[in-house]
Amino acid sequence: MEVILLEKIANLGDLGDKVSIKAGYGRNYLVPQGKAVAATAEKLKEFEERRVELEKVAAEKLAAANTRATALNKLTVVIAHKAGDEGKLFGSVGTQNIADALTEAGAKVEKHEVRMPDGVIRQIGSYDIDIHLHSDVIVTLSIEIAAET
Repeated sequence: MEVILLEKIANLGDLGDKVSIKAGYGRNYLVPQGKAVAATAEKLKEFEERRVELEKVAAEKLAAANTRATALNKLTVVIAHKAGDEGKLFGSVGTQNIADALTEAGAKVEKHEVRMPDGVIRQIGSYDIDIHLHSDVIVTLSIEIAAET
């Protein structure tokens, strides 16, 4: 299936690129989310007419992500969690916990923006967490996990 991308998609392409993808990915994700349209002659013509508008929207999203990144870089976050004597947590700290802590600290972060490639945190300590605000804007924050008193 060939589609025209209406925004930048990580590991796929930029705004306006005509890419070949699997039919299910296009039909079930990209097209319903408004991130792509089927690559037909009339859709290509329609896209070229809307290109300036779509580029403006993409630039606004990038500027908003950069603003959020600046706000996030100013934060220091400590998450208190129940832990045993040896520093092992009762339970774990995951993406939702981190997103909630960042939101409480003053910067709105969604759960899907928090990336934890090593999985959930199960020990007390300091961890570097990536926050993906935009495909071009990734913020690495240091988060401290402390024992709850």
